[in-house]
Amino acid sequence: MNADPQELAKFSELAHRWWDVDSEFRPLHQINPLRLEWIDQQVRLSGKRVLDVGCGGGILADAMARKGAEVLGIDLATKALKVAQLHAMEAGTAGVEYREVAAEALAVEMPGRFDVVTCMEMLEHVPEPGSVVQACANLVKPGGWVFFSTINRNPKSFLFAIVGAEYVLKLLPRGTHEWARFIRPSELNAACRAAGLEPAGNRGLEYNPLTRRYWLSDDTSVNYLLACRRVA
Repeated sequence: MNADPQELAKFSELAHRWWDVDSEFRPLHQINPLRLEWIDQQVRLSGKRVLDVGCGGGILADAMARKGAEVLGIDLATKALKVAQLHAMEAGTAGVEYREVAAEALAVEMPGRFDVVTCMEMLEHVPEPGSVVQACANLVKPGGWVFFSTINRNPKSFLFAIVGAEYVLKLLPRGTHEWARFIRPSELNAACRAAGLEPAGNRGLEYNPLTRRYWLSDDTSVNYLLACRRVA
């Protein structure tokens, strides 16, 4: 199984706080509107069949369903999935369901079944990110879209994403990320092309600690998003 038990345990321990906007997941709640709108601009989510790989507590999956998509969220963290399911019930979110299954296993079960596949803030947490990229490519329809977000690997990202975010600003719990698992855009682009995906655009994600504001930009030196299309 392409999963790190320590990573699953780490996020399972925090699962009950997933929808607390003042918790460790506050950054995800803050960036979610940005990534949601960027995805929607590319594909118009309404009416699309969407898969969210590594959905966690369902922050993005729930939001995409509220845009009118039919969403399946998958993860291997049992507690996080239960939180996602409970939130959907409490919030009355239609068009979203969740399953505990690996992307690779689902790709065998449901190849080419989705118009859009998203995989956000996950690749840097698995032992073999290329395997997840290939699974995402296999799950999307020919001509469909796949969206990734992850963190660049360079000295700046170590300073900003680990030292700054985890130790100085305390935006994230210490140990959330391992710098060695960060992925350069060139590496992700290569993995996508090897899987039959053609990169179609990227955006950087920046943060101002003084204003506590996030925004999308052309700077992909730390956090970045990548859009791809499956080659027909």
